[in-house]
Amino acid sequence: MKIISTPLAPEAIGPYSQAIEANGTLYISGQIPLNPETMNVISDNITEQTHQCLKNIDAILHAAGYTLNHVVKCGIFLNDMTDFSEVNEIYGQYFNEQKPARSCVQVARLPRDVKIEIEAIAVK
Repeated sequence: MKIISTPLAPEAIGPYSQAIEANGTLYISGQIPLNPETMNVISDNITEQTHQCLKNIDAILHAAGYTLNHVVKCGIFLNDMTDFSEVNEIYGQYFNEQKPARSCVQVARLPRDVKIEIEAIAVK
């Protein structure tokens, strides 16, 4: 088991790792739209928040030697399901070649009161 950490993605804001690699599988913790340099939420806009979550995931993937094409499963947590189609449009820009399996649920509240959190699993 190997802990993955990169300054190009936000530091964990709790007792967890950005990602763990075990037996050729990378488990990326849920990413919220924090700027990795300031650790502040980037905006209140769902489009910008979705892009930032996916950029954070991409940075962690690259730090571990993976790419977006290695992602086999994502979980998306939204605080408002009316954002679903906008999130899908942005998500499709990142996962346009190989589309991973995915779930998307509405939750009551997310850390730092963000609108979205995305987690991912990648396999080599």
